[in-house]
Amino acid sequence: MAKRWYVVHAYSGYEKNVMRTLKDRIKLNEMEDLFGDILVPTEEVVEIRNGVKRKSERKFYPGYVLVNMEMSEASWHLVKETPRVMGFIGGTADKPAPISDREADAILQRVESVVDKPKPKTVFEPGEAVRVTEGPFADFSGVVEEVNYEKNRLHVAVLIFGRSTPVELEFGQVEKA
Repeated sequence: MAKRWYVVHAYSGYEKNVMRTLKDRIKLNEMEDLFGDILVPTEEVVEIRNGVKRKSERKFYPGYVLVNMEMSEASWHLVKETPRVMGFIGGTADKPAPISDREADAILQRVESVVDKPKPKTVFEPGEAVRVTEGPFADFSGVVEEVNYEKNRLHVAVLIFGRSTPVELEFGQVEKA
């Protein structure tokens, strides 16, 4: 049998812990030939707090771990008896179903595409009201006209002396109103 991707339901917040424990148990039981990759799909996001850029990880599927494995009685028991694992998703309790190759490829593609550039944690939409928090226009309110995610910049129409003035600002200089 070929290795297929299975989704394992883990305690929320313990996905990485489950991934490490699973890898250790596979080595300990010398079952490397039955298992491929084990991953927790994440993306890097940038958020700005108190003027400081912070990078953090956000999980695509909180509470789930993807396991590339050859399903057998022994491999099923190894995964099922790992601490903080609730079971497999799909199929029946004793005969889990793998996700389709198309689904697996889509998830792996998404993981690879976000490696290049971290995403901002806050998403802005044109027409949305924002408040400028720093810079020469601090404490002014405005409306988002255009969003440029490549450069992390916004075009905002700010009301100055009763007139709408277009201003280009960084994501970190504004907050949602």
